[in-house]
Amino acid sequence: MKKTTMFTCALLLSVTMPAMRQALAAPQTVEGVVSDSMCGKIHMMPGKSAAQCTQECVKAGSSYVLVVGDKTLTLAGKKEAIAPFAGRRVRVQGDLKDSTLTVTTIGDAK
Repeated sequence: MKKTTMFTCALLLSVTMPAMRQALAAPQTVEGVVSDSMCGKIHMMPGKSAAQCTQECVKAGSSYVLVVGDKTLTLAGKKEAIAPFAGRRVRVQGDLKDSTLTVTTIGDAK
């Protein structure tokens, strides 16, 4: 009987936790510069633009990030949608949870 109750509770938690996480995500509009998790604010490839460095680092396995002042937010979403904005100042709308911004829309900042 105890095992059945514990199993039921564990099953309910595993089903409801993703929904709770999504409900706690806060929709945000954030402006910053698209970079990569390796370089962040300062790009390290000599002779390459910020956009070129970002693209090379992402190809090598880094993630896209949004540099906002001294903070970096990991950009989650379709890489194909983020890629054209590498090295550019953008306005991103999406759900912010901890330091991850799940991109809903992205475009040039005004």
